[in-house]
Amino acid sequence: MKIKYLALALIPFALAACQSTTTQQIKDVVTNVVSQQNASQILPNYTWSYQPAGTNHPVSLSFDKQNQRLSIDTGCNMQSTTWSIANNQLITGNLASTMKACEPALMQQEQNTGKIFNQAKIPFTITWNNEEQPVLNIVTATGEKISLKGELTDEAKYQSAGEIIFLEIAPETRSCVGVGPQTCLQVREIKYDNSGVKTYVNKEWHNFYDSIKGFEHTAKQRNILRVKRFEIKNPAADQSKYAYVLDMVVESEQVK
Repeated sequence: MKIKYLALALIPFALAACQSTTTQQIKDVVTNVVSQQNASQILPNYTWSYQPAGTNHPVSLSFDKQNQRLSIDTGCNMQSTTWSIANNQLITGNLASTMKACEPALMQQEQNTGKIFNQAKIPFTITWNNEEQPVLNIVTATGEKISLKGELTDEAKYQSAGEIIFLEIAPETRSCVGVGPQTCLQVREIKYDNSGVKTYVNKEWHNFYDSIKGFEHTAKQRNILRVKRFEIKNPAADQSKYAYVLDMVVESEQVK
C-alpha cells in the first residue's frame, strides 16, 4: 500500500536578503542599548525561540527583512504579520494564521502567541552571552517578560541565499567509505520544468556522503526533498564544499 503526499514546492519564491552582524554591532548590543538600525539588521540574522510551559514544542520567530514579515511557528499553526522597529519597540500588524486543528495544549499556545504579537508594541532589548548566542528579551502587554534565544540562520552563517535543488532519497541506505566507514543515503538529483514535469539529472543512485540538516532518514520510505545547498567558504581538507539544509518535503512514499 502506498501513501503519497504532494507539496506545492515548485512555485518560485524570493529568499530574504541576508545581512551579517558586524563585530561593532555586537559590541553596541552588549551594553543593552540597541539602536533602531542595529536591531533591524540583527533580528533577521537569527531564528528566535522560547519554550512556554505546558508543551514540548518551542515557539520560534523568523524576521524577513526584505518583505518586513514576521513568521511565528507556534507548534500548531504558522502565524504571520508585519514588523518594524521604532523607539526600541517591536511594532507588529494584524496577525494572520493557518487554520489546522491541533492538540489542545498547542492550540492554547497558539492563542497565547496571538495575544502577544497581534497589533502589538513590544519593548525589547538584545543581549549577548557570546557572539554566537544572542538573547531577545521582550515585555508583553500584560507585563510578562520572555527571553528568546537566537540561532544564526543558515543564510547568515554561509553569507548567501543558498541554491535550491531537489533530491530523491531512496528507501534504503548503504555502507560506504568517506573519511572513514559510514552509512550513506542513496540519492539522485531531480529537475523540474515550468509545468512541473520532473526529469532526473542522473537516473542512477549514488552515495551521498554529507548530511542534510533537518532531515532524518526512515527505512522503507522514499522522499523527494527541496534542499538549500550552501557553499562553504574555505572548507577543511576533510570537509565537503557544501552544506545541505532541508527546505521542504515534496513527496513522501512508503514502500514495501
